[in-house]
Formats: sequence, C-alpha cells, structure tokens
Amino acid sequence: MPVLVEMPKLSDTMEEGTLIKWNVSVGDSVSAGDHLADVETDKATMELQAFDDGTVAKLILDEGATVPVGQTILILAEEGESVEDAANAEVSSAPEPAKEEPKEEPKQEAKPEPKAAPAPEPAKPIAPAAPATPAPTPVTPTGDASKIKISPLARKLADEHGLDIGKITGTGPDGRIIKRDVLKAAEMGTARPSAGGGAPGMSPVNPVSLEQKTTTVPGMRKTIAKRLVESKTTVPHFQVSVAINMDPLMEMRGTLNQRLESQGIKLSVNDFITRAVALAAVQHPVINSSWMGDTIVQHGTVNVGTAISLPEERGGGLVVAVTRDVQNKSLIQISSEVKELAGAARGRGLSPEQMSDSTITISNLGMPQYGVTQFNAIVNPPNAAIVAVGA
Repeated sequence: MPVLVEMPKLSDTMEEGTLIKWNVSVGDSVSAGDHLADVETDKATMELQAFDDGTVAKLILDEGATVPVGQTILILAEEGESVEDAANAEVSSAPEPAKEEPKEEPKQEAKPEPKAAPAPEPAKPIAPAAPATPAPTPVTPTGDASKIKISPLARKLADEHGLDIGKITGTGPDGRIIKRDVLKAAEMGTARPSAGGGAPGMSPVNPVSLEQKTTTVPGMRKTIAKRLVESKTTVPHFQVSVAINMDPLMEMRGTLNQRLESQGIKLSVNDFITRAVALAAVQHPVINSSWMGDTIVQHGTVNVGTAISLPEERGGGLVVAVTRDVQNKSLIQISSEVKELAGAARGRGLSPEQMSDSTITISNLGMPQYGVTQFNAIVNPPNAAIVAVGA
C-alpha cells in the first residue's frame, strides 16, 4: 500500500509551506529520519524528514511550489510494492475548512405585482467602441523552467523584471538562483525580448530604477510582518535606554579569549550580554514573565531568545533561536549553543523546539551600522521584554 507524505505542520502557526528543494529522486530508497526536502514555513526553512521506509514513487510538487498543510507532496512505495502502482495512487488535497450551512431565509408573503411602467423611448445609437488591443503573448523562457533551481522570491522578481531564468547564473547553494542573481541580471539588462519587439531590456516608457520597483515578498516575511504589527498594536510598548561603559568587559573578553585560543574557543560580546541578561532576569523575576491572555506567568528559568538574521537564499528576515536555562550555564556553554543555533538557522533551519519557549529576547545590532548606535526593538510575544543592543 503506498505511503502518502503530506505537507506537515512544522510550526504551531504554519498554514502553508513552500517546497524549496527536493533531496530525493524517483527510485531512491529512503528510511525513517532521512532528509526528504527543504520546506520554507512561516518561520524558517526546515528539513522535511521521512517517517516511513520505502522507495520514492512520485514527487507531486515542483521546487518553488506552495501548498497548504495536509496536501500530499510525495508518494512512497512500500517494500515489495511496484513503484509504478504506487505512483498511480490517489493523492489527497488539503482539507477544506468547514463551511457554515446557509440559513434558510424566512418566507415572505406574496405581494401584488406592480403595474407595468410605460416603455422607455428608444435610446440613441452609440458609436461602436474601438476594438480592444489584444494582450501581449508571454514569451516562454529558454529551457525547461520547471527544472531550474530558483528560490520563490527570485522567481517572482524574475517575472516582474521580465527575465529569462534560463540565462541567469545562480550563486546560491547547489547553483540555486537567488535574489541577488536576479537583481544583478536586471541591472545588466539580461531580459527576454518584449512581445512588441525591440532589444532585450529596452522599454517604450522611461526606465525605472530598481529602487522604485514595488515587489511582493512571499514566504515567512509575510508572517514576520503580521506578527510585528500584532505585537506593536496589542502590546503596550515603552522604551528605557541606558549607556554602559563596556571597556572593562572588552578587556576581560580579550584576556579570556587569549586563554581559550588553544581550545579553538572565541567568546563574542553577545555571549557576555546573554549571560548578563539571564543573571539580571533572575534578580528581577518580574521582567522574566509572559502574558498568557488572562494571567501572568513568572518563569523559574531564563530561556533567552536570540534574534538571528537569515541570508537571502533562506528567505531573509529574522528568526528567534532559544537557548534554555541560561542562568545556569557558563560563557563557554552559552557561546557554543548560540553558535550552533545560528549555524542551524542559516543552514538546514531550526526545529520548532529550537524556536519555542523563550522567556526574554535579545536583539543585538552588532557593530555600528551606518552610524546607528541605538534602536528600539519590538517585543516578542508572549515575552514581557526585549533587550535592544546598539553599538
């Protein structure tokens, strides 16, 4: 009996997922736990793992496709089952939300028909409208576009700029075309010819700079924006700022890193900040709290969420990785765990467990960016506070 692999719910708020990359092909044997595909959720790009053993019989989706949770995306043939028979299995689509039964309209008493109005005077003839100009026929890109590795955002940008993705060189993982590749191609004028003729990249209207282009970014950026708006509009925000002399800490960091150099360990400024925030949260437990809708929960442990920026090829935006029980960990433990989480976030993606249960969050700007030394971060619900670190 074929095994139908559905788009899983990889986060508590996930409603749909985008298939970024298949890691298997038809005919491959897989075991439970094998990495089948990379899926972009509303929070991050994550690994889709197999829960059953079998042979890949059919890949339902093309890379870049977005489908709702619960829709079949892959068919596995069980041991002893024909791959051809399994591939012809009936697939399931995502369950539709329940529809409300239409309410029966109350019957109305029949009313006497009104008397017919006198016939209107014949309208004066109107000049016929000019024939509509037929829509331009889209030009098919060279090559099989469905087999070209390209991120959903890059594909959308290529369509908006009128680019032939078959002529764009990808610089992402495994040669995948990403946002910067499309923008570079647009600057160089690597466009397919328009339906009206003319040289590639030429337009009959005044050229528009890339900065003036309006684009729609799919994927988790949409959810990030939605949550930030919800936080800003439903959580009362107020900011308190303080300037700290970091010279003693920087001196101590330099001394410790000299001692740890032989072990291949290098402590970052953020490791010290994470430790300091955890110790402060223990001393002031009110700040290490969560608002749960009708109650306040003061947590017995400090789980620090660290905002991590993602590269363009993983959709960009921010994710919050969580280091647990920080108040009981050393600087070396904190440094190791945060580095591991950051690497996972920018690589294979974080699991739901690695992004949940934070009790306080840190958003660190890092080195001064264009002279910016201070900023106001937005609270990460249900946390009561977020620490925004400037220069």
